[in-house]
Amino acid sequence: MIAPIERTLTGLRAQTAVWRKAGESIGVVPTMGALHQGHLSLARAARETCDRVIVTIFVNPKQFNNPDDLKNYPRTEHDDAAKLESTGVDLIYVPDADQIYPDGFATTVTVSGLTDMLCGAKRPGHFEGVATVVPKLFLQTSADKAFFGEKDYQQLQIVRRLAKDLDIPIEVVGCPTIREEDGLAMSSRNLLLSDRSRIFAPILAEVMTDLRAQLRDGAAMTEVGAEARARILAAGFNEIDYLELRDGTDLGLLDKTQPGARLFAAAWLAGVRLIDNIAA
Repeated sequence: MIAPIERTLTGLRAQTAVWRKAGESIGVVPTMGALHQGHLSLARAARETCDRVIVTIFVNPKQFNNPDDLKNYPRTEHDDAAKLESTGVDLIYVPDADQIYPDGFATTVTVSGLTDMLCGAKRPGHFEGVATVVPKLFLQTSADKAFFGEKDYQQLQIVRRLAKDLDIPIEVVGCPTIREEDGLAMSSRNLLLSDRSRIFAPILAEVMTDLRAQLRDGAAMTEVGAEARARILAAGFNEIDYLELRDGTDLGLLDKTQPGARLFAAAWLAGVRLIDNIAA
């Protein structure tokens, strides 16, 4: 059965109050819709460990520094609800804009340090939008656990930091990146790729995997990074925002791999920005 959709905070809290009274735990999976198997894996992970599961769908305008990106972002609520049927979620929260940002809303949450590099450097204001909406979703759903994919690893670390800093009583759970058979990390943005671009998109992950092998053999990014970037561009990518090795906790820049390190990449392919990261 397709889970019911709730659009108001009042209705959401009425339902969670019933669950709380029954002593049931609540898991939340925050999304912006256009769901794929990666999102569904998060819902299933929540289902395994929580009595009740809420999936939120809210295309957050504060996360878009480009108005065209906001306009073109896929909105597929009906299909999303149908896809979630197999995961056994209990409620889909699709709040109207005024339930998140009512008239007079004047607060912005900023997480220093973790937002200064990678996507934060290339998308001004994006992570302020994330850091502002996520605490609202945590508090509105009163969830015990929140599930995020490691595909957006920088976002995951930012959410963990803000939950800790703001003393929000929630456990932030990171779940593995889900990939297509050819290695491409699943993303809602993949829907924007043309058939031709989709053929070349997996090369980003392929180059990163080869680069990881070199790093684990003792090479330094200053020695092998340029060649990896050249391979990505030769494959048809138009521009590389970053291809970097960083610490997996504080995201500090590294030249050689170490325990917990990760490779991060963001590159443009025919007007679509693809991001990926892997343990290094």
